[in-house]
Amino acid sequence: MKIIRNQYFPAAAVLAAVLIFWVAAMLGGLSLLSKSQPPLATLVWLLFVYGAAVLSPLAGLLAILDLVRRRTRQDRETAEE
Repeated sequence: MKIIRNQYFPAAAVLAAVLIFWVAAMLGGLSLLSKSQPPLATLVWLLFVYGAAVLSPLAGLLAILDLVRRRTRQDRETAEE
């Protein structure tokens, strides 16, 4: 069994955080809107969720690309040895 190198950790952590965010969103992450809240609190929550919904797929895509790039570079280095 291969040991996971530290170089994979940042991208894997970002990808895990994106997946957890979207799973939580699918399981009722908008429950705050069903309760009576002050308008400013609702607006801040909506802006946060909107920002996260827009930026998290981009972060996930970049994390996947980084993992693939590191993996192919590692495969290339082992093939040259």
